Amino acid sequence: MPKMKSDSAAKKRFKLTASGKIKRHKAFRSHILTSKTQKRKRNLRKSGLVDKTETKRIKMLLQN
Repeated sequence: MPKMKSDSAAKKRFKLTASGKIKRHKAFRSHILTSKTQKRKRNLRKSGLVDKTETKRIKMLLQN
């Protein structure tokens, strides 16, 4: 049986931290930025963590 491939889209979107959590970028920052406040846009720049309910599913996508 051939090797399983990791999901290429997931590789581009998520990074594993040293403690095993999954880092992600926040959504809603690509367009229509004039209606959003500076504070909201500034907070969207920061990275977030994937919720613990989704970590198992995403780790399966990332494993080689």
